[in-house]
Amino acid sequence: MQIYFHLFGHSIPAYGLLIVLGVITANLLGAVIIRRYRLDFNDFIILEAYAFLGGFLGAKVLYLAVSFQDIDWSRILEPAYFNSLMQGGFVFYGGLIGGIAAVLCASRLHKIPCSPYLRHCIFLIPLIHCFGRVGCFFAGCCYGIPWDGLFCVTFPQGSLAPAGVPLFPVQLAEAFCLLALSLLLRYLDTVLTHFYAVETYLISYGIIRFVLEFFRDDSARGKLLFLSTSQWISLLLTGCCLYLLKRRAGQSKAAPKPPAQSGTSQTP
Repeated sequence: MQIYFHLFGHSIPAYGLLIVLGVITANLLGAVIIRRYRLDFNDFIILEAYAFLGGFLGAKVLYLAVSFQDIDWSRILEPAYFNSLMQGGFVFYGGLIGGIAAVLCASRLHKIPCSPYLRHCIFLIPLIHCFGRVGCFFAGCCYGIPWDGLFCVTFPQGSLAPAGVPLFPVQLAEAFCLLALSLLLRYLDTVLTHFYAVETYLISYGIIRFVLEFFRDDSARGKLLFLSTSQWISLLLTGCCLYLLKRRAGQSKAAPKPPAQSGTSQTP
């Protein structure tokens, strides 16, 4: 069962509305950031367009991969079944990887230096994701484990979550963590001269997602051995980022220092 907001006589799905609000909020903040750091707004729009395209494709492909056994492939050519399959079901990590890959491709194709955009705007990703997780809560998807402790929630009949069962509000817990991460990334960008924005974001979110996956109970997660698909991806991304940071630290130490300038100068 989808929850709707009623605005001006129209019923709008809460999940879709929150996604739209997240994107609008991120773009408004992005416009402020672009102006503050004197970046090119047209380049920002190009990178954003590639990011959304790559994110959509990546999120859908990973969803199809983890849900492979649950899909009725004999009906894949039926228009109604195919449309329902394409309209619903996305995995965030697939969208994140696809979005970053698309931004890097756009940077090469259009000769746009993406580093300043990634550094100053990386905080917008967890911000949009925060809106999306609140939308998940309203839709009942990505629900938590049975939980009768503090902050437990019960979903109504017809929801994507089990009806009438007290559950851990993992969607709201992740939304809170994402909001905190967004604020932290923005703060680090303002106070640090050298800031590895992408690595910091991926490591931080990888830890958050790895822990919270233990509190999820929905079936569309995928599982390999004793961990979910997202937990394996979290470990892989976190490990790669830590390796890159260690490698960069080693390169900076090995780099020759510029010769010290003499206190006196000579003129010809």
